[in-house]
Amino acid sequence: MPIKYHQQSREFHLYNDHISYILKVLQNDQLGQLFFGQRVPDRDNHNYLVENTYRPVTSYVYDNDYSFSLGNLKQEYPAYGTTDYRMPAFEIKQPNGSTITNFKYVSHKIFAGKPTLSGLPATYAENDEEATTLEVLLHDSLINVDLILTYTIFDHYNAIARNVKFINHGEEDYQLTTAMSMNLDLPDDDYDWLQFSGAWGRERQLKSAHLRPGIQSVGSTRGASSHMQNPFVILKRPHTDDFQGEAYGFSLVYSGNFLAQAEVDPYKVTRVQLGINPFHFSWKLGPQQAFQTPEAVMVYTAKGLNDLSQNFHHLYQQRLVRGYWRDRQRPILVNNWEATYFNFTEEKLLTLAKTAKKLGIELFVLDDGWFGKRTTETAGLGDWWVNHDRLPDGISGLSAKIHDLGMMFGLWFEPEMTNKDSDLYRNHPDYIIETPNRHPSQGRKQYVLDFSRPEVVDYVYRLMAKVLREGNVDYVKWDMNRNITECFSSAYPADQQGEIFHRYILGVYRLYDRLIHDFPKILFESCASGGGRFDAGMLYYAPQAWTSDDSDAIERLKIQTGTSYCYPTSSMGAHVSISPNEQLQRQTPLKTRADVAFFGAFGYELDLNTLSPDELEQVKQQVSFMKDHRQLFQFGTFYRLKTPFNSNIVAWLVVSPDKKQAIMGYFKILNDVNAEYRRQRIPGLAPTTQYRVTEEAGAQLGTFSGSELANIGLVTTDASAGENKETTDFYSKLFIFDAH
Repeated sequence: MPIKYHQQSREFHLYNDHISYILKVLQNDQLGQLFFGQRVPDRDNHNYLVENTYRPVTSYVYDNDYSFSLGNLKQEYPAYGTTDYRMPAFEIKQPNGSTITNFKYVSHKIFAGKPTLSGLPATYAENDEEATTLEVLLHDSLINVDLILTYTIFDHYNAIARNVKFINHGEEDYQLTTAMSMNLDLPDDDYDWLQFSGAWGRERQLKSAHLRPGIQSVGSTRGASSHMQNPFVILKRPHTDDFQGEAYGFSLVYSGNFLAQAEVDPYKVTRVQLGINPFHFSWKLGPQQAFQTPEAVMVYTAKGLNDLSQNFHHLYQQRLVRGYWRDRQRPILVNNWEATYFNFTEEKLLTLAKTAKKLGIELFVLDDGWFGKRTTETAGLGDWWVNHDRLPDGISGLSAKIHDLGMMFGLWFEPEMTNKDSDLYRNHPDYIIETPNRHPSQGRKQYVLDFSRPEVVDYVYRLMAKVLREGNVDYVKWDMNRNITECFSSAYPADQQGEIFHRYILGVYRLYDRLIHDFPKILFESCASGGGRFDAGMLYYAPQAWTSDDSDAIERLKIQTGTSYCYPTSSMGAHVSISPNEQLQRQTPLKTRADVAFFGAFGYELDLNTLSPDELEQVKQQVSFMKDHRQLFQFGTFYRLKTPFNSNIVAWLVVSPDKKQAIMGYFKILNDVNAEYRRQRIPGLAPTTQYRVTEEAGAQLGTFSGSELANIGLVTTDASAGENKETTDFYSKLFIFDAH
């Protein structure tokens, strides 16, 4: 069993073929952290790793004993106020105002498999043989509260999943004001901190800085993981790149307010923490009540950032995404929004669908404007019944006509929102989140429903389920276009208002779970004004997400590259839109737009009926090409070869699991003149296998061994090397590698 407990030294060793994680019970019966990294041989005792010498201006646990200070130790789940002055992993406020605790080791359990987290998304094991779990029980006898730390190590991934549970066995109420999902104390600070930051339309841009003394952090207080930051960070050694070197990745399986931070102390110990943002968080832990944190996933690699990403990709594709669509190729869709906006009729929609069908497109999606009195963005949200003035035969009638064409039918919802001009608000004005006697701010002329209240979730569920059932819907685009302000719920007392942000996202998860249970074959795609809630928590419910409202191909090179550090290509909604692009007014070739979008859940976001005959033929060929290679694009092993964050050339590669086929997307952002000769090394292929290399248009480039392609590379010099008559700005090419 890949978790060992050494009773004499009171040490735990979690390991598989690639990684080791070692922790121990310290002399004060609290837990210490010893090592996380590349697999090391098991031994009975690692006491040599517990360093705790006298230091000036330090406090010590025991009277007249200057050899034991928590401030000098690497800890597993630390508290504040008992000689450790660094940021704590948790804090419990007691009735007398104290936050001092002393959680001591009581017992542990080691067992095969992985338990579920009630009401929360999490990775899972399909059978007990593929993962092993350690549960460590600690107890504070003064307040009579249990603290359970849970760790699961997977057999086939360099990953450990962690969570924490608090249980109040006492007779008093406590306020849990901090409850991080993980803490990891690393023995040095020689790391670069990588975060994925941005804003609407430019999500998940890679930002990097070397660690420095003090705290570096990212987080969200918006009620969602946000466009601005992502609940995923990396620590890497300065020399580490995509192909070699050590790195740690930390991902939170959660979609609400979060905090990810690294604190470097005066002795260069790096404390990494990830979990619910403590800002505006407080959870009333009443007698016999429990609180469960979200799951955090840690990945270690010694082989570079591509290997780190691939571990996350494979784990999340295979053991986070679930259900009918987990392993299935995603249908090629056309969405009517940028074709019609609110100005549509059934006839116009069917005309678009018929053109799409002729081109081989498989799924027609009706976006905003089909319900209530929704003819602009100012009204109707929450009134989830069909507008018969627009669709005389209803959703069921339109759906039947789309199905008769041989296509799937999809529908847009924004379940978490309402407008004041809606029947929902007129009948239930108390259903929105707002603070009493304060003016409620608005965003996009809409308000956030109070999903912390089960009756609000039930109300929305009943309306959505009726439409989905009667409309025979195959796909749902679940949008969320507004963050939470004036966070307050009329359903909870004053001492529970700090729970509302978390209870809200639990309500979102609850609605997803009910719909998935009742409609297991519907493909859900999450969206939040594009990429405003693109996180691991959402992937548990919706196997793909709209990556960004910015569908410009050149901006998508950055957005999809940044996203790829944690999330698989199968999760990225990636569409071909109009040129000039709506967001940037940039003109890009139709070929480039498709070549970028191939690396994701592919579709079109434009009016096909305005395209020229030549463009329609290109679309038809693109659809055919994607169908031929969809499995590879969406489920192949993905490599970043060159990134837009440090290069004018961007190159992405996907390799099939059996290494018999690969495709490289090669993109030049701006054209150059009299350029240098270029080669691109191609990793991931079988060294002794011969590969026939062609361009997507069919030009044969030759046959080469996998070893040649990896070590010498493929010549990618284009017409810009000389007097250019061919290439332009925003140039792209696909290279196909077939074993034979």
